[in-house]
Amino acid sequence: MIALIDYGAGNVRSVEKALRAVGAEVTVTQDPAVVRAAEKVVLPGVGAFADCMGALRRLEMIAPIEAVVARGAPFLGICVGMQVLFEEGTEMGVHPGLGLLPGRVVRFDLPAAFKVPHTGWNQLRPTRESALFEALPTGLWAYFNHSFYCAARPEETIAVTDYGGDFPCAVQRGNLYGIQFHPEKSQDVGLHILRNFVEKSS
Repeated sequence: MIALIDYGAGNVRSVEKALRAVGAEVTVTQDPAVVRAAEKVVLPGVGAFADCMGALRRLEMIAPIEAVVARGAPFLGICVGMQVLFEEGTEMGVHPGLGLLPGRVVRFDLPAAFKVPHTGWNQLRPTRESALFEALPTGLWAYFNHSFYCAARPEETIAVTDYGGDFPCAVQRGNLYGIQFHPEKSQDVGLHILRNFVEKSS
């Protein structure tokens, strides 16, 4: 069973639909006990870093998330759900994250030719092997919509995207995964990545 955390942001149903399309048994939940007991957990996200962290605190989700990761259950953060895995975010002030991965979430600082937010299709370039990318061809394209990115360490970065320079777009540390792009909007590539998380992550 996959627990899909609903903290009140808008795209939960789209992620649920995509997960069900690849054969997952999904429970959309705001119940910390359900998250703590789940086989796998997905944290989707839209909106601001601080709002996401505030909602997780109100729902008493932080300790269950920490417990899930600590016991080795696969955990996937999507977009802002990836960003809050890091130590702190810098959107509208500096805010502490979950601290499950080292690093900060920072705003793009790019020449005027590059629009921020970074919105639309862009290419993923895997930098090391991961269950998420198993059996996927090179030259993958995915859909992005974000103004901030995770300044992850190279050893936790599993893919980068070039937008005025490379930035980490997917990370992994053991059973903990994060992707900046939206798999639920990325058509066949996104569904394949979600299927890999459902069937192959450990």
